[in-house]
Amino acid sequence: MRELVDRLVWPRMPAERLAALRIFVGLYATIYLVIRLTHLYSYTDLPASAFAPVGVLRLLSAPPPVWTSRLALLLLYPLSWALLFGYRHRLLAPAFALLLLWVLTLSNSFGKILHTDNLLVIYVSVLAVSPAAEAYAMDARGRSVPAPDGRYGWAVQLMAAACVMVYLLAGSAKLRDAGFAFFDGETLRNYVAFSNVRKIELGSHHSPLAPLLLPYPRFFSTLAGFSLLIELGAPVALLNRRLGVAWAIAIWAFHVGVLAMMAIGFFFQITAVAFLPFFRVERLIARILPRAVRKKISSDGDFLLA
Repeated sequence: MRELVDRLVWPRMPAERLAALRIFVGLYATIYLVIRLTHLYSYTDLPASAFAPVGVLRLLSAPPPVWTSRLALLLLYPLSWALLFGYRHRLLAPAFALLLLWVLTLSNSFGKILHTDNLLVIYVSVLAVSPAAEAYAMDARGRSVPAPDGRYGWAVQLMAAACVMVYLLAGSAKLRDAGFAFFDGETLRNYVAFSNVRKIELGSHHSPLAPLLLPYPRFFSTLAGFSLLIELGAPVALLNRRLGVAWAIAIWAFHVGVLAMMAIGFFFQITAVAFLPFFRVERLIARILPRAVRKKISSDGDFLLA
């Protein structure tokens, strides 16, 4: 029993894998925040009457002072770089996680609630409290890479479990709202049709593929079954690496389908960053920066890799 618990909760993994996840998640967070800077800043100018607090901000009866929101947003950017490069990780990574939670919760409290932000915040939070800067980091300069250990594996496994839980909840919500009638595909078909018609009416981007597929109910019943299978069956991804890889590829394909038929892009998922905990991502880092380059950078005392 203990061996099973260790394998599921405290698996031995290389420090490079956790560090690679820090790099990819940190890079995504940095780019995401840069792209959304104007959008996030716009919420600081909205009137207090538009404030409908969610999450950690439910304790507030009024929006925080404008200057605090703008300062938090300003500090996010250098802190995202600190996470990316593994600089003063024990101090700056938790600060970044807290500020990211604050800023994104504030934006959700003034506008549409974007559940897709939740997984990014969870990943950053797990990385912030884990030893994710003991390889491929400024903090690791001049040190040898530690041997594989459970203290690296628990964080990777927790990120994978968080990802699995998101889809398990999504599948449960489908059954709660539509019951097993969801399997006939009509609910999904109507949702796809409504989403595209709404976008056409609003003059927004819509899917050119949806009108070609909507006349085929059997296609949507198959798609509905596939979506429920991979969402409700998500926990099997935690049993072993091969199942995890297969599930991650299947759920990524699901998001590609959503993008193709509904013109809705869940970018954390479409970029596959959300599913990297299921892969040996340290091998990808090794391909991007060959060993000889990593050694040269380290010996020159530069800033990136140990």
